[in-house]
Amino acid sequence: QVQLVESGGGLVQPGGSLRLSCATSGFPLEEYTIAWFRQAPGKEREGVTCISGTNQFTYYADFVKDRFTISRDNVKKTVYLQMNDLKPEDTGVWFCATAGAPYYYCSRFFQGYEYWGQGTQVTVSS
Repeated sequence: QVQLVESGGGLVQPGGSLRLSCATSGFPLEEYTIAWFRQAPGKEREGVTCISGTNQFTYYADFVKDRFTISRDNVKKTVYLQMNDLKPEDTGVWFCATAGAPYYYCSRFFQGYEYWGQGTQVTVSS
């Protein structure tokens, strides 16, 4: 019953911006940690940022700090990723994900994620 649907990707020039959305259903978003992952061509999925359910604690990987902002709207049941100053290395398929239980810890280890969206393509190129 848990569903995650990403949208908002596209083709953008370096330095541009995108806002990704992760529409959720089937669970109380307020209680769940949500994470964004990137999968670059030929590479494993890489955890980028997460936001916790209750305290809205956030973590950002170094390569997106000061450029990206994760946020959530629990009424709309949607998580957002504002992506500014995009770089070619941001290119890939971007996924949102959540754990299989509430109150999971948002951390740099990005472990325990069981539910995934289908991904949205982000391409940063001149």
